[in-house]
Amino acid sequence: MIHGEAEVDEAYFAYHDLGCMEVMWDAEGKDVDTRVVRKLLEKYGDFFRNKVLGEDVYLTYRVPNPRVEVAEQKILLESLVNIPVAYDIAVKFYQRPVSPIFEVILPFTTCGEDLIWLKKYYEKVVAGTGGVCLDESCRVEEWLGPFKPETIEVIPLIEDMKSILNVTGILQYFIKAAKPDYLRVFIARSDPALNYGLVCAVILCKLALSQLRKLEESNEISIYPILGVGTMPFRGHLSPKNFSNFIEEYKGLCTVTIQSALKYDYPRDDVKNLVTELNKRLPNGEPEIIEYHEAKALMDVLSKFMRKYQQVVEKIAPLVNTVAAFVPPRRARKLHIGLFGYSRSMGGISLPRAIPFAGALYTLGIPPEFIGLSALEELSESEWNALKNHYMTLKSDLESVSGFVSWRNIELLVEMREFFAKTSCLSEGNLRFAIADILNDLHVAEEKLGIRLGPKNFAERRHENAVNNFLLSLFDGDWQDAQRNLLEAAKIRKCLG
Repeated sequence: MIHGEAEVDEAYFAYHDLGCMEVMWDAEGKDVDTRVVRKLLEKYGDFFRNKVLGEDVYLTYRVPNPRVEVAEQKILLESLVNIPVAYDIAVKFYQRPVSPIFEVILPFTTCGEDLIWLKKYYEKVVAGTGGVCLDESCRVEEWLGPFKPETIEVIPLIEDMKSILNVTGILQYFIKAAKPDYLRVFIARSDPALNYGLVCAVILCKLALSQLRKLEESNEISIYPILGVGTMPFRGHLSPKNFSNFIEEYKGLCTVTIQSALKYDYPRDDVKNLVTELNKRLPNGEPEIIEYHEAKALMDVLSKFMRKYQQVVEKIAPLVNTVAAFVPPRRARKLHIGLFGYSRSMGGISLPRAIPFAGALYTLGIPPEFIGLSALEELSESEWNALKNHYMTLKSDLESVSGFVSWRNIELLVEMREFFAKTSCLSEGNLRFAIADILNDLHVAEEKLGIRLGPKNFAERRHENAVNNFLLSLFDGDWQDAQRNLLEAAKIRKCLG
């Protein structure tokens, strides 16, 4: 578990050891050290004298969205108030004006007002505090010193389908009201996959990048897209082996995330080389503008894939939650709130976060990448062409996880359906129908795309043995051995999820 002081050391590790240029200091859904700037400069002063924080390397807060984190709305204030504190510490350290933190990321951005309110709150309430009179003889800034920086830039993190498809409307409002010099826009990749499936997540990303390019041209403002990705195809497929495909698939990026699986589960030199190449190659050109007729076809693809994916996930959600409980947490996080499409309309289905969700399915021998793939059979010729044009590495992505499909596990799930009905509050009927749908998805992968499923090398056979043993340990009630086998499979995959 990485938290507290270890996260400060991890930030330095990202800068110094891996060569990352920016660290996201994440206060969304968890507690973080608000004194991170002071601790970094005190503990690693020699490094930061040569790499100025806020000029050469960057620290960017991700703050809670008070619309979503209703129970802890005012935690947002802690992060914002600490920005002028960090400024004072940096000025003392560098002996000149330096703003170590000048941008913040707002998750779950759904409208332009969210961005305006955050920016104005900082300007009027945090930085504006300096002008408040305490009495006739003293203003706050005369007592506590000036509050700098006077403003901040806000980075919208856009995560749900409706907002991604309306990114132009959200940002147009903000551009008109705030008149920023530039915009960084963070497009989620993991949570759309969790909510809508692999194909939908990729299409949504491409549609968003196309909209951002059009918006940049029409408003004559520089827009710098960020993509939040993991190492497996389900969550973005940024890994040392897939670097070339990733760079070609997602044109128009300026920043990408380096998440824990990549940082810690691959050889250090491979990760450093990948970061070095990213620093050289990003921005990686312009995103392709998707014309109206293709966008319309992609919207139809979205609808068909989302429906197929969610039908399966709805049925097996209790089983996924049961297995996800064995995935050990690595960050002190809370559950995501209300993102899954069924949470309001289908009886309050809840899912774990993206990592334990995907980890549970890999452990079951059912890579999440394949769920909903039978939608390929419903595509018209124009829809199929649009999909091939805008998800060029679909087959390659699926082939990279095809060896983690376990036919033995799928057979065991059918044999053990009565057991899972008792332990997961999962009806035998739902499990039977879900397995039938999943088998159809896998059949389409084999027949339509020519992908051979199941273990093909020694490592993948070891993986299958581990996930088989997980199910058997679960059936025997040996929870400790079940988790041991889950972790063994994760080490072979080089990720939890």
